[in-house]
Amino acid sequence: MIEIKDKAKCNGCHACVNVCPTDCIGMVRDSEGFLYPKADSDKCVECKKCEEVCPVLNRRYENPASRQEGFAAFALDETLRLQSSSGGIFSLLCEAVLDMGGTVFGAAMTPDFKEVRHISVNNKEELALLRGSKYLQSTVGSCFKEAKELLLSGKPVLFSGTPCQIGGLYAYLGTDFDKLYTVDIICHGVPSPMVWDKYTDFLKSERKAEISDVFFRNKQSGWKTYSLSVGFSDGTRYLKKFREDLFMKGFLADIYLRPSCYECGFKTRLRQSDVTLADFWGIQDIMPELDDDRGASFVWLHSEKGEKLFFSAEGKMNYKELDAEAAILRNSASIKAAQIPPERAGFFSAIKTSPVDKSILKYTAEPAGMRIKKKLSRIKHRLIK
Repeated sequence: MIEIKDKAKCNGCHACVNVCPTDCIGMVRDSEGFLYPKADSDKCVECKKCEEVCPVLNRRYENPASRQEGFAAFALDETLRLQSSSGGIFSLLCEAVLDMGGTVFGAAMTPDFKEVRHISVNNKEELALLRGSKYLQSTVGSCFKEAKELLLSGKPVLFSGTPCQIGGLYAYLGTDFDKLYTVDIICHGVPSPMVWDKYTDFLKSERKAEISDVFFRNKQSGWKTYSLSVGFSDGTRYLKKFREDLFMKGFLADIYLRPSCYECGFKTRLRQSDVTLADFWGIQDIMPELDDDRGASFVWLHSEKGEKLFFSAEGKMNYKELDAEAAILRNSASIKAAQIPPERAGFFSAIKTSPVDKSILKYTAEPAGMRIKKKLSRIKHRLIK
């Protein structure tokens, strides 16, 4: 029977939930808002499958056939590109699998915009639900089971998720399938759903209206200076650049990430997925000819299947091969886990009694000396320029 004693050793992938033959495992939120498995001892038959399938307890991270091919790419469809977080390549890969008669699994926000859950889609119209970054951990639910049933019936499946979710999927399946295509992302880490829940309540109380849409990566001010965009039922809109929005500041400061994110073993060059997608940060220095500040994807291919899937969209994208290592080094989250900030414990203690906006502001505030130093550096940079 699975029992979580060290929360840093559980990434919440749901593999144990999907493999349990008696359905005795449920996912329960802790005081920080993260989901962890909890078994019903009355229904447990002590088969140990939940422990055996865990991708953290049984480290099966690396794909020995993993490649290191890299590309800069973006979709030629400008509308699609604008609606995407980076270059729109994820949607093109999904469309290719749907054209095969397949099913795509990915993360979508719930109608109330409080949570993110994994769902399956079978047509291109529904792909909009999966498009765009969601800075929350999705609840996988029974999607591993559903994907396996489709694969056993001979249907193509594209399964997208964080690296640890892809690790959980392969651990559950126990093997690869010819018609399975896996796509992971370069993941910064997953923030507390409880903090997002409180933050949306804060935004609604400020506007005195319900939320009608959320887009974490609005490009109105450009791709590199993206904004959090939240629409409201009264027609108004909240729009702030990521450096100014409180939720994004706390997330990027690593203050309320899941404990396992600080010890992530899935941040490795030898990925299990067929394709890794990310923003191509630093493209203005490495490939300035492809940089128009409307979004570009770093496409990192790891398998022959991934290569074939990528090139199946050849006529729909602009792309150029590059040294994958150059892009990896520009995005440290690809191979380096977040560090636990000393403010984390204080933040989670404060949020129990203090408003979420004040708690985030308090624990992300820079010392006065640091603010002055950065301001002087910016002035110096402008003068030199």
